[in-house]
Amino acid sequence: MPELPEVEVVRRGLHEHVAGRTVASVDVLHPRAIRRHLPGAADFAVRLTGQRLEAARRRGKYLWIDLSGGEAVLAHLGMSGQMLVQPGDAPDEKHLRVRVRFTDDGPELRFVDQRTFGGLALADLVEVDGTWLPQPVAHIARDPMDPVFDPDAAVAALRRRRTEIKRALLDQTLVSGIGNIYADEALWRARLHGLRPADRLTRPKAAELLEHATQVMHEALGQGGTSFDALYVNVNGQSGYFDRALAVYGQEDEPCRRCGTPIRREPFMNRSSYSCPRCQPRPRRTDRAAVAVRG
Repeated sequence: MPELPEVEVVRRGLHEHVAGRTVASVDVLHPRAIRRHLPGAADFAVRLTGQRLEAARRRGKYLWIDLSGGEAVLAHLGMSGQMLVQPGDAPDEKHLRVRVRFTDDGPELRFVDQRTFGGLALADLVEVDGTWLPQPVAHIARDPMDPVFDPDAAVAALRRRRTEIKRALLDQTLVSGIGNIYADEALWRARLHGLRPADRLTRPKAAELLEHATQVMHEALGQGGTSFDALYVNVNGQSGYFDRALAVYGQEDEPCRRCGTPIRREPFMNRSSYSCPRCQPRPRRTDRAAVAVRG
């Protein structure tokens, strides 16, 4: 699933190309693309037609477009979802799932999804701490790029969690936007192993880790995000290039950029974690056992 930098790149492109435009028609070409919209494809198309797209917004890894009628189109990108802005006469993509045409006859918005894990849905907006969010996103915490993000509160929330620090970083109800890639990169920069107990980190160390996560995501955003294949692209179909700057993620057996030790890959929550055995020593067994008992 794309993480904060990748989603922000898509959000900026959507806001530039579709905000302020009115929907003329909607074609749902695959039912799985709107399976989260429980009333079905016909309802989705009818309710979206005639609405003006007000603004593209994001919280953490979650993306939506505010509508003039007081709802939002919530986009789940999944593993391969793409929001593309294409000329109306451009050939259809092989995995085109939803097409949105506009009254100005300009470029259309297309949702393309090879694996069909993602999808679109209409959602009501609810007010949370002075911000309007789609109801399914209401429980998601603010992310480090939010103008009113409170790093002290986020550090306190991380340190209260009785689990491994990497699990805490990935908990979107504590701090949103950080996924597997940028968690590994931040942990490497902070010289912390992901199995370290979150509640045993000092406040300064937890703050340092969070600052590293913020920095690495800003750097990734500056390079258009991280693309490992052709599935993650911006609205113009272009890939990001931050994968070339990754220090540990996906770098198994490559030398650590600090000490030269081969990078290690370990299983983690049906995924993988990458770390340097020398720079990021595993916690003592007693610490890991304590986490297992309490978390």
